Amino acid sequence: MRKKTGMIAVIALIVSVVVMPRLLTAGQGEHQHAQQEQRHQQGKNPLLEEMALLDNAFREIVSAVSLGEGERVHNALEALHGTMEKTHAGVHSGAVRIPKNADRTAEFVNMDTEFHGDLEALAQSAQTGNQKDMLSLTKKLLDGCVNCHQTFRKP
Repeated sequence: MRKKTGMIAVIALIVSVVVMPRLLTAGQGEHQHAQQEQRHQQGKNPLLEEMALLDNAFREIVSAVSLGEGERVHNALEALHGTMEKTHAGVHSGAVRIPKNADRTAEFVNMDTEFHGDLEALAQSAQTGNQKDMLSLTKKLLDGCVNCHQTFRKP
């Protein structure tokens, strides 16, 4: 009986030291590969790169606006400088393909230009610390995100 218990303990030790760490990290490798592939694709597509930057910026902006912290809003917007120009250049070169309503690229470019104008207005409001304007512009911008996605992004 002791021999059997000892053998089970040895097997359990081998499993815990050798097999378990490999099992636990197996899924992480696939996840890291998926993230690397997404970053690689974003590097090729300025629109996807801009969307990722907008996603990060708005996570900060919503919180900062709710607290009236204009400097945080302004800092979050810094990462977006130049993204519109890269996206528009990608539309014109073919590096950006609009997934839905691709025949309406002029409308897409106009919406994006207006959106970035509103981002500039938000930056100005943030600089002056006008929380009411920051809130109004943030709502307008988020509505713009939703409208653009409904028009140009496939579900």
